[in-house]
Amino acid sequence: MLLAPHVGGAIAALYDLPDDGGGSSHGALHWLRPASAESLAACNPLGMASFPLLPYCNRLRDARFVFDGREVDLSADGNAFDHALHGHAWRRPWRVGLASSTMVELHLNHEPGSEPAHHWPYRYEATQRFELDDSGLFVTMSIRNLADQPMPFGMGHHPYYPRTPATRIRTNVRAMWHATQDLLPTLLDAHPCIDALASPEGLSADAYDLDNNFAGWSRAATIDWPDERRSVTLYADVPFDHMVLYAPAAHPDLLCVEPVTNTVDFLNLDAPREDVGGGVLMPGETMQARFGWMPRDLSHLPPD
Repeated sequence: MLLAPHVGGAIAALYDLPDDGGGSSHGALHWLRPASAESLAACNPLGMASFPLLPYCNRLRDARFVFDGREVDLSADGNAFDHALHGHAWRRPWRVGLASSTMVELHLNHEPGSEPAHHWPYRYEATQRFELDDSGLFVTMSIRNLADQPMPFGMGHHPYYPRTPATRIRTNVRAMWHATQDLLPTLLDAHPCIDALASPEGLSADAYDLDNNFAGWSRAATIDWPDERRSVTLYADVPFDHMVLYAPAAHPDLLCVEPVTNTVDFLNLDAPREDVGGGVLMPGETMQARFGWMPRDLSHLPPD
């Protein structure tokens, strides 16, 4: 594992070395799309293997919402998108805390301010704890409200996976949020990809043009490369009850399967909580949840 605390507290790579690797990453087997040298040099979070989503996931319509009688405007927060996207933690440097050969903690303290990526009006602190063991990588995310008033929040992670013409995804979801052209939700309903995802063979990453949120996620998803005889399974705890699947037809090298606690525009949607997710932290309250990736590599074994 390679972390990039200064690039939004991101994971830059997650990989296994060959038996004769000798500590070099040459010939490594990557479970997430590794950050390029150019992305690391440019400090570009979108070029990382995975980055944190805090204090909310996905988009907020017109970068605005009303909560507890207060209108919040994030339109001048330095976000380059039409609708505020993914919070601000991915655009801020994180601080390294405790560290060992198998564990690292990263910390972020947010103070509201006028500079870019500081417009979120509620004080909070967040931690990511990364733990490696023989079964995989596990990430515990926590966020604590330091404000003197309730704070709406959501959290998640944004992993990119290697995508080939053979890549398939297997998981179970209840329904998909259909969306406008600029990816704002319109209707939570059925879609053919839902049955394909739940089938034994899974959904081909090339089957549909997807950039959608899904409600009622089973909190487990397997990304499979059958031609390479390997797969990685993403597991998550409550409240990661929502999933984002990004498999754009225009960019056949990109694939994201993201554990998230809220859907797009959750603070503006008039829909049941179980459909939109998200939550509220009272002053001093903390939310903590864990997810992780467990790889499975059979490429070194004889075929069945």
